[in-house]
Amino acid sequence: MTPQELSAAARSRVKAGATLLDVRTREEFAQHHIDGARNIPVQELAQRMAEVGPPTTPLVVHCHAGVRSKMAVQLLKQAGYTDILDLGSISAW
Repeated sequence: MTPQELSAAARSRVKAGATLLDVRTREEFAQHHIDGARNIPVQELAQRMAEVGPPTTPLVVHCHAGVRSKMAVQLLKQAGYTDILDLGSISAW
């Protein structure tokens, strides 16, 4: 998928009701975030999984550069989530 296709897919999924999950730190989120994003830092994700919603919840996950979003996707998959789009970097939005 090209960066433009990934961005379009992410926006389309969020518009259709997917949860936009920002896994950066609270400080990063406070400095800049995408409107409507839910902030759960990747370091807290395992303990706060219930806040994401049921495993059937469609998700779009992002962070600053893509490393933490990949980690978050792995945690989410281990918890049973299957409908996940890893946007990677917030700049891809």
